[in-house]
Amino acid sequence: MATILREWSYRYQWLYDTVSKLAAISVGGDYRFRRLFLRDLDIQPDTKVLDLCCGSGQATEILVQYSQDVTGLDASPLSLKRAKKNVPQAQYIQAFAEEMPFSDCLFDLVLTNTAMHEMQPDQLKQIFKEVYRVLKPNGTFAIVDFHKSNHWFFKAGVTIFFQLFETETAWQFIDTDVSKLLTETGFTNISDRLYAGNSLQVIQGLKLNS
Repeated sequence: MATILREWSYRYQWLYDTVSKLAAISVGGDYRFRRLFLRDLDIQPDTKVLDLCCGSGQATEILVQYSQDVTGLDASPLSLKRAKKNVPQAQYIQAFAEEMPFSDCLFDLVLTNTAMHEMQPDQLKQIFKEVYRVLKPNGTFAIVDFHKSNHWFFKAGVTIFFQLFETETAWQFIDTDVSKLLTETGFTNISDRLYAGNSLQVIQGLKLNS
C-alpha cells in the first residue's frame, strides 16, 4: 500500500497537494506551513537562493517573492516540469543533491523543505557536505522536515503518514540528530525550532568559514 500511495502522490499533483494541506493543519494551515522556513531569514532581492530538492516548486513559489535569483534543483524530470510551469520566475537544474553541479561558495541561502527524510544516512551526510561547499561564507542552510514527536496524537499521525506514503528512510531520519550532523559538517550557530507536537523541525545552520 505504501508503495502505491507514494507513487500516486508523485504522479498526481492533486493528491500530493491534498496530503500536504491536510498535514499542514497541525501548524495552522497550508499558508503558515509553507512559510515556516522564513523565520529569522533576511532574504533580499539580490540574495542568491537554492531550493534544494525543490519538487514541484511549493517553496520556490515563496522564495521568488523575496529574491530575484532563485534556483530550484531536483533529480525528478516530472517534478521540474511542474515547477517550471508553477514558478517560471526561477531557474531550474536537474541533478542529484549529493552531486550538485555548482561551483564553490555560490549561494547565500540553501533551503530544503521536507525532502531530507527521503535520503539514506550516507546520502544525507554527503548532501550536507555539498551544501556546505556551495554556500558562501556567512551563508545559511535551512531545513524543514519531520522530527520524532513526544505527543501521542502527533506521533500517531506521523506513524500513519509514514506507513502510507514514506519508506524506511523517514524512520531513520527522525532518529537522526540533525543538529549534530550539521555541526560535524562544519556549520555553526545551529538553531532548531519544533512545531506540531515536536513532529516538525525547522533547523538553520551558518557557514562561517570560506
